[in-house]
Amino acid sequence: MSLPQDLHYSNDHEWVKLEGDVATVGITDYAQNSLGDIVFVELPKVGTVFGQGDNVGVIESVKAVSDLFTPVAGRVSEVNTALDADSSILNREPYTDGWLFKMKDVGEEQLESLLDAAAYAKLTAE
Repeated sequence: MSLPQDLHYSNDHEWVKLEGDVATVGITDYAQNSLGDIVFVELPKVGTVFGQGDNVGVIESVKAVSDLFTPVAGRVSEVNTALDADSSILNREPYTDGWLFKMKDVGEEQLESLLDAAAYAKLTAE
C-alpha cells in the first residue's frame, strides 16, 4: 500500500494536504483498494461550508456505496471535475490526479486531530 509521508489522514480513510489555508482532500490507497473498482463519485458543491467530519458526498464502487466525509472544516473551493468523466482515476492515482475536492479557510490546528502516516499505517494494519 502506498502511503505518502507528507499528508494527514482520517480514521475514515481520507487524506489531507494543507497548502496555506487551502486543504486538498482525497481518499487513501487503502480506501480505494477496499472499495474495488470505483464507478461513481458524488462530490460536494463549490461554495458549501462543512464542519469537520460532515458527510459531503458518496463514492460508489462495484462492491459498495460509501459515504464521503470531510476530515477538515471549511468552504469547498474546487472539486475534481475530471472524476465525472473517469472515476477510475481514484483507483489508479488516489494521491495525485484522484483528489476529490479542495476547501478554503482551513486552519493548521485542524490537522492536530488527524493521523500522521505512521499512525495511519498502524490503523490499517489492524
